[in-house]
Amino acid sequence: MDLVIRDAEVVDGTGDPSYRADVGIEAGRITTVVKEAAAAGCLRPVARRVLDAEGLVLAPGFIDMHAHSDLALLRDPDHSAKAAQGVTLEVIGQDGLSYAPVDDRALAEVRRAITGWNGYGDDIDFDWRSVGEYLDRLDRGIAVNAAYLVPQGTVRMLAAGWEDRAATPQELDRMRQLVAEGMAQGAVGMSSGLTYTPGMYAKDAELTELCRVVAEYGGYYCPHHRSYGAGALEAYEEMVALTREAGCPLHLAHATMNFGVNKGKAPDLLALLDKALASGADISLDTYPYTPGSTTLVAMLPSWASEGGPDAILERLADEDTAERIRHHVEVVGADGCHGVPIEWDTIEISGVNDPALAPYVGRTVRQSADRRGEAPWVTARRLLLDDRLGSTILQHVGHEENVQAIMRHPMHTGGSDGILRGDKPHPRAYGTFPHYLGRYVRELGVLSLEECVAHLTGRPATRLRLPDRGLVREGYRADLVLFDPATVAAGSTFEEPRTLPTGIPHVLIDGRFVIEDGRRTDVLAGRAVRRTPR
Repeated sequence: MDLVIRDAEVVDGTGDPSYRADVGIEAGRITTVVKEAAAAGCLRPVARRVLDAEGLVLAPGFIDMHAHSDLALLRDPDHSAKAAQGVTLEVIGQDGLSYAPVDDRALAEVRRAITGWNGYGDDIDFDWRSVGEYLDRLDRGIAVNAAYLVPQGTVRMLAAGWEDRAATPQELDRMRQLVAEGMAQGAVGMSSGLTYTPGMYAKDAELTELCRVVAEYGGYYCPHHRSYGAGALEAYEEMVALTREAGCPLHLAHATMNFGVNKGKAPDLLALLDKALASGADISLDTYPYTPGSTTLVAMLPSWASEGGPDAILERLADEDTAERIRHHVEVVGADGCHGVPIEWDTIEISGVNDPALAPYVGRTVRQSADRRGEAPWVTARRLLLDDRLGSTILQHVGHEENVQAIMRHPMHTGGSDGILRGDKPHPRAYGTFPHYLGRYVRELGVLSLEECVAHLTGRPATRLRLPDRGLVREGYRADLVLFDPATVAAGSTFEEPRTLPTGIPHVLIDGRFVIEDGRRTDVLAGRAVRRTPR
């Protein structure tokens, strides 16, 4: 064989108790799992290389169910932000906005719309237009594997533009066609960002029709739903009802209960989900193990202010009367972009800017910067939006630890970083989600057992993605594996130093090849596009 990992403590991704074993790998697959080989006096596997894993846990590679690495995978061949965490597969195309399918117009618009997530992409050759062409581009070699969700907001942008109205029958037919083509070309499902324009302009009937198409191809629907603040429970219930009518599996993106109105309400969400599951619904969810959220500053605006796309937003912000209307909705009414809750500027921390001249704002809340300038917070926020051409990213400190812990215990829970990799001070979840689960919530707090946590991060997401040979340590499965020290594994990233790499993860393999070896990134690009498994 190519490699034998000897005397590892195998946590196999099923949730079952761990066991000691030798694991043999050949041609990118696990070929042998010999339990208790040394103690039983078995004939031990022989290979060209033997790795002594004494004291280390061997687990399937972690699956990041909510990633924003759509351009980072092409821009940064190192991609240690994820590889060093033990992530071997990311699910991208999230929150309804990404870069395929597009035409020339839609590509230019989406690049501007999510420049805060991924940068504008001046360093990228956008030599694709369809979902299949984008996946082919990933197949040229990337740091970790990637699966793709058809982004419903981009589809709507392509078929109906940025207008806040119902789609015409012809436009809906075009959207159905685009989703069907994306699924046929290998997407694993469809995402939405229902607090982001233009996806949020879709009514339930439109979304239901698109979900029917997704279900026909064996995919799932992954919505960032209409509110995580005021009316959050109703927004979750809306997604459950919608997908049940469509006959489509549901995966709830970053399933949090945020803002003061939802303090202590995680049990209400879980009761809602348990009732639906008991009646036959197919539901899963992902979360990150932190309290603050992260998005763009422009996302806080009301949807009416965003109609027409980025240029229209900037025009409205530049007009004094319209800007005052926006301020009133944001600060007094509670904009739908801010989940129906009046914004609290001392919770909005600027995490990144496109224009280097605006760097002094980074690491401070909007209120702190406003106080330093002797002006109202809205004046500061408006200036940032205009001067940075909508490119500023934020941390939003509105979460509750008791909700985070309650939701991660749910049996249908999976892990997702929701990590934005841009900005001088990105959310530490981008670099730390998976070791933070293992170090903080397993070893230190005991919220999850080690076996249960690994299942949440490996086997369960693989089941949702319908991957027949990933997510478990099992003979015949792909050798996407991580070895970590359960006594020392921890996130290195903090809110002060968010790009620090984790500790206690010495080895990561993709397709049987070391992408992290002895704690260092190799030059291996073993990642490829992971396409939907046909029914």
